[in-house]
Amino acid sequence: MEGSLKPMDAEQLREYGHRMVDFIADYYKSIESFPVLSQVKPGYLAELLPESAPNDPECLQDVFDDILQKIIPGITHWQSPDYFAYFPSNSSTAGFLGEMLSAGFNIVGFSWVTSPAATELEVIVLDWLAKMLKLPNQFLSTGPSGKGGGVIQGTASEAILVVLLAARDKILRKVGKKSLEKLVVYASDQTHSALQKACQIAGIFPENLRVLKTDLTSNYALSLEVVSEAISSDLSAGLIPFFICATVGTTSSAAVDPISELGKIAKAFNMWFHIDAAYAGSACICPEYRHYIDGVEGADSFGMNAHKWFLTNFDCSVLWVQDRSDLIQSLSTNPEYLKNKASLFFPSVVAPRTFSLVCFRLIPPPNDQDNGYKLNHSLLDAVNSSGKIFLSHTVLSGNFILRFAVGAPLTEDRHIKTAWQVLQEQATTLLKDY
Repeated sequence: MEGSLKPMDAEQLREYGHRMVDFIADYYKSIESFPVLSQVKPGYLAELLPESAPNDPECLQDVFDDILQKIIPGITHWQSPDYFAYFPSNSSTAGFLGEMLSAGFNIVGFSWVTSPAATELEVIVLDWLAKMLKLPNQFLSTGPSGKGGGVIQGTASEAILVVLLAARDKILRKVGKKSLEKLVVYASDQTHSALQKACQIAGIFPENLRVLKTDLTSNYALSLEVVSEAISSDLSAGLIPFFICATVGTTSSAAVDPISELGKIAKAFNMWFHIDAAYAGSACICPEYRHYIDGVEGADSFGMNAHKWFLTNFDCSVLWVQDRSDLIQSLSTNPEYLKNKASLFFPSVVAPRTFSLVCFRLIPPPNDQDNGYKLNHSLLDAVNSSGKIFLSHTVLSGNFILRFAVGAPLTEDRHIKTAWQVLQEQATTLLKDY
């Protein structure tokens, strides 16, 4: 009974569940009517809510009214077809239903006995997914060594931390725990900041994280020559190179590091090789994109985010390893959809378009003092403030770059065309002021 402090019974759950599904369905029907980027100011919600929690429950309709009036204005609509910022975090109706079932069971599956089906289903499905990606057999739980397999993490950041800790402990068992201060990590300056945070947590000395410079000459991918030189220099200084992180689809420009060659370098120096394919890994299920992870057999670990392109609700980041014992000792879909999203494009790019991310900038007038940095910053602010579309930015070669990340399940060609019109209109206005 609404207004009662008693828990819902099965029939009340059925009624309220139907009403919640209707509410979500109505939200999706009207999602294009909302500004993509929330237009509220910081602290807005404190002015709308009481200082203390209510003593009495409210009816469900009142809750829905509060959501509509107070919460939705403060939401940036990640599932909007006009959302082109960061990278997509795609859900689906199938994902909703799965989330409902998961919440209903509410399993705490920290060991096999707590729910055998949860453990075994995860192992089986991740083997399926590994086969779809054509990962080498050593990454399968049923592989020849019997040591490989996948496990679901919350985010790619967690996955990086897990494998970095495993790599750290593996090398320290060999060279001694007192050698921690000598351990060195290598990655490009396009690698996600999660690696730096993982190094801090793992106790890697800040000065031993080699963030190697990239530029347009390598399409912002890691240079083999630069990596080799850095490793040789560190070895000469008595340090211990132990971890290389390569990226397939960097955050800034979707650049792809040279996987095969980096794997050979890692093997030559007995280093752990991790591939972070958080963004683009899903695309590699499609045959025409699979070559971007050629050489994955040389990796110790490989991770991708199913919650980006794979129509899976956040958070679901998948991590595979060739040898589960390293982790144990340390820590005692739809290909046609992917093809459609990867093939959409946007003109006027400043970095090669590999997947569905396009990086572009507005060319400034001659003799502009900062080469268009403020101009493009202003363009981004103007576009996002319009509420019609939402983009994010990066900096490449010192230039302020706008990122157009296509991937929302609801996005169609018409949304791309509208976005281009919005950009043209705002750019024209800015240039007139110049």
